[in-house]
Amino acid sequence: MALTDITRREVEKAIEECDRLGRDVFLKKHGFHRARLYLLSHEGKHYDSKAIVGVAHGFLSGQHPLVASDFSGGAAHAVGLLRSLGFDIAEEHPVTGLTSDDLVHRVTHLKVNRSSGDPALYQPIALLWAMGRALRGEPRLLPWLETEEALKALLERHGMRGERLRPDYPIASLHHVEVWTLHGYAEPVTNAHGDAKVRRWFTANQPVGGLAEPLYELFRDSEVTRLAVIDELVETFFNGLDFTPLLVDVGLSDVEATDLPETTEQEPEQWLITAAEYERGCRLIEQREAKTREKRVSRTVQSPRRSRAARHLVLRRSKGRCENPQCTGQPADVTDRKHPILEVDHVVDLASGGRDHPSQMVALCPNCHAVKTRGSTREVLREILLRVAAERHNTMPDAV
Repeated sequence: MALTDITRREVEKAIEECDRLGRDVFLKKHGFHRARLYLLSHEGKHYDSKAIVGVAHGFLSGQHPLVASDFSGGAAHAVGLLRSLGFDIAEEHPVTGLTSDDLVHRVTHLKVNRSSGDPALYQPIALLWAMGRALRGEPRLLPWLETEEALKALLERHGMRGERLRPDYPIASLHHVEVWTLHGYAEPVTNAHGDAKVRRWFTANQPVGGLAEPLYELFRDSEVTRLAVIDELVETFFNGLDFTPLLVDVGLSDVEATDLPETTEQEPEQWLITAAEYERGCRLIEQREAKTREKRVSRTVQSPRRSRAARHLVLRRSKGRCENPQCTGQPADVTDRKHPILEVDHVVDLASGGRDHPSQMVALCPNCHAVKTRGSTREVLREILLRVAAERHNTMPDAV
């Protein structure tokens, strides 16, 4: 085994294989973990440096791919080889001591400039853009020029409170609360205060950056987290503004369509949700409830928007079937797209003090919904549905 025999040709073949298989499949196939520090930067994409070198070895004549225990991936070995071959290496600075929940809390409790009286939209716009990229599985990290170009366009179209075309402001702010990672820079990252200083730092250093990896993966993989964070950002920062064009622009306008799985036949396993995911969603909804109560006391908000996350959890919990135990309709019927015909209902109306929370919400077929709303037996049914909602909420098994 000699790493020094590897040339750019073998490395590029390994990169091609990673592109073809996708990062996770590539790493699993060859027995590597994600890079913790060093990323190979090539044509605007980033790769796990040690895994690439190990697989590249297998493209040498008469050789086989190396496994992680065969060699070191540090600066003096795999990374040093890649640099000697002319490849760029980005040093990833992982977020330390913060759980995924910590990071989500930082996103939903942003401190933004309010000098005009209303919150500035720089950070929310940047986060929604990055969330849309995560949802589509696009690369987490981008060169500064690409980030700058994308955010300038969004700020120009959706900066509804006079935001200037300055993407450096939100990225510096998000980096300092550890929501956004930056690397590939020579000088300490500037703070978001001042004007020319911030612009000069990004122009001179041209960092590569993106969402902190745990946050990116959560936004990519957890539907209820995406919905809850969108709820929070929209309600906190876009109160009184039309935010729909922005959600369209960043690819988050149809997030509610993902509440219903795309199926060719109605299979129960399509509706599985783990207890942990259900609990995470409820926790985020409860945090939003607490903030809303505080705002109502201070009279800064009149009526919160209904929670997309709560609706999502109720639909998943229902497994696509009407939750009225006395349903006499056609609970198994579906639409042409094989989606269940269900409506999510607040058993106690919000105007009457009900909660926008799965513990007081049910999924009903249209007939049961009509009975609950205007049927002569509606009061009896409401008592039943309140009990059902609480029971289903409190007895979530590992997978419903």
